[in-house]
Amino acid sequence: MLSRAAAMRANPTEPERRLWNALRGSRLGGHKFRRQATVGYRIVDFFCPAKGLIVEVDGDTHDRSSDLVNDATVERKTGFHTVRFTNEEVTGNLEGVLTVLTDTLGKLPDRWDSARLNHPPTPSFEKEGE
Repeated sequence: MLSRAAAMRANPTEPERRLWNALRGSRLGGHKFRRQATVGYRIVDFFCPAKGLIVEVDGDTHDRSSDLVNDATVERKTGFHTVRFTNEEVTGNLEGVLTVLTDTLGKLPDRWDSARLNHPPTPSFEKEGE
């Protein structure tokens, strides 16, 4: 899975590249994001470990109802909150996307004391039914 995540980082979609340029280097309110991060059995587009926020940028091939079920499962098992945007939202309204992310980050509790230097490990969980 790690090699697949690395390959995805090397070949982002245009909307993912645009959003990453806005998130990288702690540019969004000082929050650190990882891109194409492994969270449990999934590779997510962006992950803010300090807040437990997963950000997904979805193309036309995503099954919205299935994604929402998976998001609810991840939140129940890990406490991580997922926010989804379409490619069109990121491309056509990046400022609006960043506003939603800023608002969401402000509502989520810190997962650990900000004075700590090391990030806690990302929890791993088994895929349901296994």
